[in-house]
Amino acid sequence: MMYVYVLKSDLDHRFYVGMSKDVQKRLKEHNSGRTKSTKGYRPWSIIHIERYPDRVAARKREKYLKSGFGKQWLKNKYKKVP
Repeated sequence: MMYVYVLKSDLDHRFYVGMSKDVQKRLKEHNSGRTKSTKGYRPWSIIHIERYPDRVAARKREKYLKSGFGKQWLKNKYKKVP
């Protein structure tokens, strides 16, 4: 089982999209500064999780959420999340 997750920075409210088998462990890695791309925007909160049966399906959704249309969908869906 794979998960696609969306994090929101508590610092500047930016989004980060990723995928993992263990989302809570991955969140801890993001918040501890072990991930270069998210290190400067800590702390992060999980705002969205989707479950997929395999890595291929999860990667397809992750790529969509990182696209222009996917980013717009996230902004529209979570524009009121603090």
